[in-house]
Amino acid sequence: MSTQAAERPSPPRPVPHSRFYWALSDTSVLIGRSVKHALRNGEQVIVSTVLPLLQLLVFRYLFGGAINTGDVDYAGYVIPGVIIISIGFNVSNTSVGLANDLQEGIVERFRSMPIVSTGMLTGHVAASVVRHCISITVVMLLGLLIGFDPKAGLLDWVAAIGLLLVFATAASWLATVFALLAKTVEGASGLSLIIVFLPYASSAYVPPSTMPGALRGIVEHQPFTPLIDSVRGLLLGTPIGNSGWIALAWWLGLLVVVVPVAGLLFRRRALR
Repeated sequence: MSTQAAERPSPPRPVPHSRFYWALSDTSVLIGRSVKHALRNGEQVIVSTVLPLLQLLVFRYLFGGAINTGDVDYAGYVIPGVIIISIGFNVSNTSVGLANDLQEGIVERFRSMPIVSTGMLTGHVAASVVRHCISITVVMLLGLLIGFDPKAGLLDWVAAIGLLLVFATAASWLATVFALLAKTVEGASGLSLIIVFLPYASSAYVPPSTMPGALRGIVEHQPFTPLIDSVRGLLLGTPIGNSGWIALAWWLGLLVVVVPVAGLLFRRRALR
């Protein structure tokens, strides 16, 4: 018996993993949680798809005939603006979702577990980006049905989508900052409206050249205008000048700032 026991193989030892591995694993689980919540929430799906489509139809058929966009058909002119504003609607959902988590006590439950502290933020941002991609796709498809005729080549499409994803990610992280600064769900929703309405004061629907002097100066030098102009030019195959680099500088710069700020605010909020 003793010889058989000595010859019996010992069970395999668990392989130790690094802290980075566990941080990545925790974050992926929380991303899955947030994405499932987003896809199962009917109201968020409606906001992500129906509202942008209604805006596109309203501006295309009610106002489009009265707006002079030069050689560019209004359907092609308005698509980038509707996409940016649809991302703003989705960002509002991100603020509300995180604020709900902060109010309902799920943060305290996660604090009792050995998981990475900021994984919840990353989960909400990832779910937000998923909603953005759905919204962008739906707006593009409807645009094709109402006269949008893109002239973009492969590299132009890659550049346009890349700019949109940079903006969507930066805006989603900014939404988490709003949720962490607000003390109520209603407050988080109100703060996020900044991202919803600021694109209206841009080149989204009307060429800045038609605006009064002071307003035109503001519109031409705010962060949404170079982004919209760049996406529009890339999709329509027209020159974009320096607007692409300016847009990238605005939104990459914001992303670099808001990610650590969101992490700091979340840790402070969780310690209360």
